[in-house]
Amino acid sequence: MRLTRVHAAQALLEGALLALAEDTGTHLTRVLRLSAGAALAVFDGLGHEHAATIESVRGARVAVRLGAAIAAAPESALRITLVQGVSRGERMDYAIQKATELGVACIVPLLSERSVVKLDARQAAAKLEHWQGVAIAACEQSGRATLPLIESPRRLIEHLAASRGAAGADALKAVLVPGASLGLRDLPTPLLAAELIVGPEGGLSEEETALALATGFTALRLGPRVLRTETAAAAAVAALQALRGDLL
Repeated sequence: MRLTRVHAAQALLEGALLALAEDTGTHLTRVLRLSAGAALAVFDGLGHEHAATIESVRGARVAVRLGAAIAAAPESALRITLVQGVSRGERMDYAIQKATELGVACIVPLLSERSVVKLDARQAAAKLEHWQGVAIAACEQSGRATLPLIESPRRLIEHLAASRGAAGADALKAVLVPGASLGLRDLPTPLLAAELIVGPEGGLSEEETALALATGFTALRLGPRVLRTETAAAAAVAALQALRGDLL
């Protein structure tokens, strides 16, 4: 039987007594119906994981005793940054969930000209916290012990300025463009890092695409069909992992 895995943003040390966050404790006791003595695993989001046992339960306050370290699932050798156009509710959640499961290292929510979702500073902060929760749940489910970095939502011009020169010389910098001449099978090797821009529901505007191309990005097609934004993100990341990463 597979162990329940939970995230704790704390240092993990064998033998330590760890108080879990109340929402985590509520999920363990009210949803999963676990009680004192139950075995589970705890990971810190930085690649470390330990076996653990529930020591005590007092309502939503759950304390666990950490056991020995567990070998964490390895991260992909291909470091992928997904620059994902912000889409509505469940679509964005799906994109972040699948990107996390597939081993993306960094996710940048992109506010573009055709984004249906408009966020002020307060809304952006709330969305970021929500998306981080989606990523944590995806790590708990998938066995991944390292959380992807999720940046604050930003405009394309802001992202291009921030990322300029950050990637190595061998990094792929691509923007998905239906009908582009370059396909996934044409990618150069070896490929150690990739930065992929995926537009929102309506796609990037012509001006945004031109701006990305002018700052060193390559137009990349993803097959003969036009995919929904959340499907395109998952499909592209899976294809990159299969071609250059850890799926094969």
